[in-house]
Amino acid sequence: QVQLVESGGGLVQAGGSLRLSCAASGRIFKINAMGWYRQAPGKQRELVARIPSAGNINYADSMKGRFTISRDSAKNTVYLQMSSLKPEDTAVYYCNADIYTSIVSSERTYWGQGTQVTVSS
Repeated sequence: QVQLVESGGGLVQAGGSLRLSCAASGRIFKINAMGWYRQAPGKQRELVARIPSAGNINYADSMKGRFTISRDSAKNTVYLQMSSLKPEDTAVYYCNADIYTSIVSSERTYWGQGTQVTVSS
């Protein structure tokens, strides 16, 4: 059906940068919003940033100015450029996308498996 595959996670020192990618593939008719969420150990999953097919981008307050979300609609891919990383940014980062699989289907939200980002102090 539909798959979302993240890449780009890893270990980085505080103050460093990483760029995450998430590519959607499979039976895709249309993708509306795409986004990034994260979940740290012992905490709930939280929004990082969300980018619609058109309109304003939404960032969590703690990420504004440090993280930048973008998308390449031709490649069904969403990116997250993370800069000035802090140890508290350590988490599993998940992408999601609101996808129509056909002209008659309902919109459904799909999730990737997640990619680990670890920021050392």
